[in-house]
Amino acid sequence: MKLTAALKEWAVAVEALERGETIVLLRKGGIREEGGRFSVTHRQALLYPTYEHQKPELLDPDYKEKVTPVESGWHPETIQLGAWAEITDILPVSDPSELTALLPYHIWNDRMVGDRLKWKPRSPLYVLLLRTHKLQQPQIVAYRPEYGGCRSWIDLAAPISLEASAPVLSDSDYNNQVAAIRNLIDKEF
Repeated sequence: MKLTAALKEWAVAVEALERGETIVLLRKGGIREEGGRFSVTHRQALLYPTYEHQKPELLDPDYKEKVTPVESGWHPETIQLGAWAEITDILPVSDPSELTALLPYHIWNDRMVGDRLKWKPRSPLYVLLLRTHKLQQPQIVAYRPEYGGCRSWIDLAAPISLEASAPVLSDSDYNNQVAAIRNLIDKEF
């Protein structure tokens, strides 16, 4: 199987997903999202690390030191893709207490979560649960202008093979985390 679809996310979050430290991404959508709101257009996507807009002050203390802020518009000439993910659950959340309960499960701090919830207050914040798989070999792709901008999804110019990729968490570890998260935010299975 090969993929061209890629989900853009802060590099520090992609690294945490690749190490199995989290299965959670929080999304409300980028400025250039179609229709001005976030939607899941692909259930399987490569994880495309971004560097612009990473702010240490919005991260859990364990992740602050892993970010070097860059100037607006900066991007590397090449991007290393090391993983892909299946989005197994999409959970809309509007209740601040549910998001507070999720703090141990992701890399952001309460300020970031609160700010994201307040932005476009009529739209929920989406909790995405990702089953991440490491590629057998990281793939290097050249940056292209069409990969830039504040949007969640991009299509790569060339497909990336998923052959011999492996999940970063066992089935039981992943399923236990999903169950715990669903229990915290009171969503039906």
